[in-house]
Amino acid sequence: MISGWAEQVVQSFGLWGVAALMLLENLFPPIPSELVLPLTGFFASRGDLPGFVPALLAATLGSLLGAFVLYALGRRGGLPLVMRYGGVLRLKEADLDRADGWFDRYGVWVVFFGRMVPGVRSIVSVPAGMSEMPLGRFALLTASGSAVWNALLIGAGWYLGENWRQVSGPVSSASTVVLAVATVAMVLLALQWWRRRR
Repeated sequence: MISGWAEQVVQSFGLWGVAALMLLENLFPPIPSELVLPLTGFFASRGDLPGFVPALLAATLGSLLGAFVLYALGRRGGLPLVMRYGGVLRLKEADLDRADGWFDRYGVWVVFFGRMVPGVRSIVSVPAGMSEMPLGRFALLTASGSAVWNALLIGAGWYLGENWRQVSGPVSSASTVVLAVATVAMVLLALQWWRRRR
């Protein structure tokens, strides 16, 4: 079971294990952040990890490194290269098309808000690379969005303690709300920009 394996990795390697799991979570979706991060919060709360902030930094570093891999894949080889390795990385063309559509419609902010939506978190890095978004901007938006998501789930695991597994249920509902709010915000910003142009 993935949760048992994740527990062993974090217990054996500490913060480096958290970073490695989050890197893998970006590349292999069957390793969900909704499991790894609450577990990290639980371990931090009982002293198995140095604390909340180090755990958050390790998780965000892992998220950023994993996102860099997909960004580079999109930037270097475009869709043909991505689809060649799509089976290994569990990327589907339909998901990439959806992420690319959001990216074209809402621009760079999809990178920030997309980091808080399961199923979009990883793949949003690919169209960012394909569109040649500047690496510094990509890194800033990815790290910021990941830090918000990571802090929420690590905090939930810290708060729930032994019941950290209960986090995964409400997370999918909450992420849908985040996406809806982000979409409304993008529409309002677009309208405001359009009015100023007129």
